[in-house]
Amino acid sequence: MNNLTIVATCTFGLEKVLKREVTDLGYEIDKVEDGKVYFKGNKKDVMNANLHLRTAGRVLIFITTFDAYSFDDLFDNVESYPWEDIFEKNAGFNATKISSVKSKLFSKRDIQKIVKKAIVERLKRKYKLNKLSESGSYYELIVNIKKDKVSIFINTSGKGLHKRGYRENALKAPLKETLASGIILLSGYRGDRPFSDVMCGSGTIVIEAAMKAKNIAPGLNRGFAFEKWKEYSSKDFELLKEEARAEIKPAEVRLLGNDIDYRAIKLANENARKAGVEDAVAFQKMDMKEFRSRKKNGLMIVNPPYAERIGNEAEVIQLYKDFGKMYENLEDWKLFVLCAHPMFQKYFGEKADRNRKLFNGNMLCYLYQYYPKRK
Repeated sequence: MNNLTIVATCTFGLEKVLKREVTDLGYEIDKVEDGKVYFKGNKKDVMNANLHLRTAGRVLIFITTFDAYSFDDLFDNVESYPWEDIFEKNAGFNATKISSVKSKLFSKRDIQKIVKKAIVERLKRKYKLNKLSESGSYYELIVNIKKDKVSIFINTSGKGLHKRGYRENALKAPLKETLASGIILLSGYRGDRPFSDVMCGSGTIVIEAAMKAKNIAPGLNRGFAFEKWKEYSSKDFELLKEEARAEIKPAEVRLLGNDIDYRAIKLANENARKAGVEDAVAFQKMDMKEFRSRKKNGLMIVNPPYAERIGNEAEVIQLYKDFGKMYENLEDWKLFVLCAHPMFQKYFGEKADRNRKLFNGNMLCYLYQYYPKRK
């Protein structure tokens, strides 16, 4: 696994942000598809990408691609691949994530069974075994089929990379950490200006911005699937983590988070402590309408409630109106708002200078971007 095609996945709409992240890590981009960024690397690069990418959902290894119009095609192509070059004779494996779009093969259960059977038959023949023990390292396969084109990947991350290890508890409808980081990177925030989220919930946006400001690698406090694979060196990974810890720096400013719910503030403080940014943030129970700041050139990023996920319509509309009035007092602050409500701009009272489509889970949202007005 030293000449690899590595694939970093992301939510739709963040491909350019992820591409920039991968480039900043020093890798040359092979190609970009919907929700995927491809680049070349080795085992150490797989570890490095998992450790440092803020907007990636998972880091995969691309294995093979082929056309399949029938289950016989699927079996034959999978069985013909040299899986013995990847899996030891006692390796465990399964196709755990299957997707099929506009293809003749669409039964996820059948696809999973056939991929598994084809690999088992190949390994039994190559290793001259009657049965595979599958007692060794475990590998999770991802199979994507689009317009009858099958692509197979190995998941090196394990659980999604949005699970940083600091947010065990959250309020309902939390924003994924990877999406929060994507918005922060889109805003251009570098930790050198005032920052606030006036509807912070359990603190995800503020904490992700503080981690960026302190240069804390997002994967420092979690485990990865590759750590259980024999071919990956724990010594090399520990060295990468030591290098990442050495790059952590103090925050230049204290980032602010407010919420009307005391439980949210309590959770936000707990999460900040676990993330290692308690020295860089301040969370306060406060109604959004009361927020004021004398500081200049600030940035506010907010994911306000919308009726589809939280609250009722009348409350949400009044909230947006109050939010717009509050923002009028922040003449030189930049504002980014992620919202799925189709009438947000109307009730907020101002049309955004720019907007961008993003997906929060499966929900289409818009990132409304407001810039200070020149006097």
